[in-house]
Amino acid sequence: MEREAKTTCPYCGVGCGVIATVTEDGAVSVRGDTDHPANFGRLCSKGSALAETLDLDGRLLHPEIGGKQAGWDEALDLVAARFAQTIAEHGPDSVAFYVSGQLLTEDYYVANKLMKGFIGSANIDTNSRLCMASSVAGHRRAFGSDTVPGCYEDLELADLIVLVGSNLAWCHPVLNQRIQAARQSRPDLKIVTIDPRRSVSADLADMHLMIKSDGDVALFNGLLAHLAGSSIFDRDYVSAHTIGFQDALEAAQIRSLSDISAETGLSIAELLAFYRLFETTEKVVTCYSQGVNQSSIGSDKVNAIINCHLATGRIGRPGMGPFSLTGQPNAMGGREVGGLANMLAAHMNIEDDAARDRVQRFWGSPTIAARPGLKAVEMFEAVADGRIKALWIMATNPVVSMPDADRVREAIRNCPFVVVSDIQKNTDTAALAHVLLPAAGWGEKDGTVTNSERRISRQRNFLDLPGEVRPDWWQMAEVAKRMGFDGFDYTSPAEIFVEHAELSAFENDGTRDFDIGAKAGISSDAFEVMTPFQWPHRAGTLESATRFFAGGQFYTPDRKARFIAVRSEREERTSKDMPFVLNTGRIRDQWHTMTRTGKAARLSSHLAEPFVEINPADAAELQIPKAGLVKLENAFGSVVLRGLITERQPRGSVFVPMHWNDEYAANARVDALLAPRTDPVSGQPALKNIGVKVRPAEIPYYGFAVVASRPERLNAPYWAIAKAEAGWRVEFGFDTPLDDIETWCRDTFGLWDRGEHLAYADNPTQQQRHGFFDGEQLLLAFYAAPEPVGVSRDWAVKQLSVPLETMRARVAVLAGRPGANQMDPGATVCSCFSVGVNQIVGAVASGCHTVEAVGKQLNAGTNCGSCRVEIKGIIDGCLRQAAE
Repeated sequence: MEREAKTTCPYCGVGCGVIATVTEDGAVSVRGDTDHPANFGRLCSKGSALAETLDLDGRLLHPEIGGKQAGWDEALDLVAARFAQTIAEHGPDSVAFYVSGQLLTEDYYVANKLMKGFIGSANIDTNSRLCMASSVAGHRRAFGSDTVPGCYEDLELADLIVLVGSNLAWCHPVLNQRIQAARQSRPDLKIVTIDPRRSVSADLADMHLMIKSDGDVALFNGLLAHLAGSSIFDRDYVSAHTIGFQDALEAAQIRSLSDISAETGLSIAELLAFYRLFETTEKVVTCYSQGVNQSSIGSDKVNAIINCHLATGRIGRPGMGPFSLTGQPNAMGGREVGGLANMLAAHMNIEDDAARDRVQRFWGSPTIAARPGLKAVEMFEAVADGRIKALWIMATNPVVSMPDADRVREAIRNCPFVVVSDIQKNTDTAALAHVLLPAAGWGEKDGTVTNSERRISRQRNFLDLPGEVRPDWWQMAEVAKRMGFDGFDYTSPAEIFVEHAELSAFENDGTRDFDIGAKAGISSDAFEVMTPFQWPHRAGTLESATRFFAGGQFYTPDRKARFIAVRSEREERTSKDMPFVLNTGRIRDQWHTMTRTGKAARLSSHLAEPFVEINPADAAELQIPKAGLVKLENAFGSVVLRGLITERQPRGSVFVPMHWNDEYAANARVDALLAPRTDPVSGQPALKNIGVKVRPAEIPYYGFAVVASRPERLNAPYWAIAKAEAGWRVEFGFDTPLDDIETWCRDTFGLWDRGEHLAYADNPTQQQRHGFFDGEQLLLAFYAAPEPVGVSRDWAVKQLSVPLETMRARVAVLAGRPGANQMDPGATVCSCFSVGVNQIVGAVASGCHTVEAVGKQLNAGTNCGSCRVEIKGIIDGCLRQAAE
């Protein structure tokens, strides 16, 4: 009998509703929840592939101590004893928790309560510090609270959407779908993108401002000065509901238009066109994401944007306001319960004596942290210099994601006691743990998450806990009890959620924004069926869509917003030795460090290898060939990546995704190149605008393989591996040509005792092709050449899953391309439906001259829509070629 569970996607902060269906034999399928107000049934490529990530391959299923399986009692006793001993000998600030936006709110709540209220330190921070801390700081400075004023509906009601540092089409695809649907019904809706690179989102925009990295403060200060001299300046709103306007204006007026042009790299004509569009459009939503936050001046960027909305009174009304797009599924929930080192639970401020007293009385705790703790970068510096001697890392992989990642790895390696709670056993960080604790993953977890529009949704479990896996909240509660603390006798996430709701309403007279007191005291049954709702939801009120600040009433002591005078100037990070600006970010089909998405073959089919985008003119000057390997380096580290030569990058700038790690590539942890430079207000590290040297990698011989089973080790200076249908695909780079490829293949891929071998060699060109077969089954195909191997990769991958009954079929494998009577789909464009470029070209040839027509014939672009720009580019190219 089938059963269904309404749950929430575990990826970005959009917070899409998902319906998981489990059949009688245990098979899982997913679809979008048409009733969920975040997505109304839409899912992106990652959400659509969730069922493909639920296998137990590589799962951590039992506690481990020193790499050996242990029982829960032994492991928890050891964790409690070592933390207690460290605190007794060195004080509470000698221990720390580093947690994650992948945790549920209930997990976050218990972690915060244990560290701040019972251990007595605020040394708990989260990987959300890496993506959203500057938004928090900007909100608190302007509004007096970490309040997101608007909601998703505003994106559909706006007449102008400004995307600042946000590749919405790839990083928040479902919101992009909602905007594009609104645009179809209202063609006058305008979109402006502000981004140093021409992303897919820029292709969808009416105006793209290719700004220099960190030029945003100058741009929005110029906008503020422009608005102040226009008729749209809302003098009444500013006078009644804000303070500090004159100081902010004076700071903005320091720069002339010429100064702003020089600092942003934009022409005066581009600046004026944007300023006039913002001025003359009342309903404006400014969405900002990592391009704003991940900066050493991120907080000032946020306040420069907010200043413009306050000056025009365009805040809190339908279709207008500043909107922070959250990176992780529960970064917002973590902010609500005090998951950041400088916050208390329920959006209360740790610097506030009354708030600390209130929280301590509510918890009945023996102590309360008296000052902010160490933020993420500071925390790992303290691990490195020995101030932190016991560290618990939960649901995150800082060895990959933190700046100066090599130093972070060594700091963790040398820490006296490290606990890691995770779902996978072989992450870069898990390899350094003294104690490994198996945590519940998506489908096994039960609790709540909060999305970017303040909507709290249930994440429900529909799978049994495998092995000895346990939820994160349970692990922390058990350690707390073993340390002798009361108040952690939870038996379910429902009990934790109710306590969280009660604290939000405790002594809250309406001067605190976060209040979900209407949920205080609900039963476990009510928690189980709870539907998505937006906060605030105060006791005695009905659930409703909410906006903040249209009529003022901010959460500062005088209830007035603060204009923040921002004078930050763009800092040049390049030099003669490091002449390129490195920008990092996400790609369409991968998530964070690939712990989950790396398991889904179709999510690796679009971009299967770590890469660096570089402008064609730069590539030519550096003599980087098409698809050649490229080395990036600076004083902090180096990486080797595939070169992707593209006009999307301006000259002097490169882009590298942040996902790849030591489990999937030889040397692609790009955060190893990033300085531990932080915003002085938020503590958020600058993960963009990095100076690097770029040059061709010294790789004279290349290889490519498709293999049925993942090898235990990959014997090559360069390799990158990706899950594929029925196996794996691997790219190689070698220092010298291989002398005996058959022997190397059998050794590397474990084929000593099996595999009929066929080979082809072209000695003049040094090309070699080898196949290993077990009857009709392809075990391994390996191709080698002095240049990037010219093989139809997607076709070769498919040969792992088809019977090769004839010698002709096997010879085709050696050739690396299909025979005359076979179709080569080409490189994957649409991951949702596994549609390749050659299929789209064929559809165009048959008369499909629009994206919609291609979608009707092939389904491509009809699910998440993230590939629609790429499809249009293929159509346009085909039509141009036909016209010539």
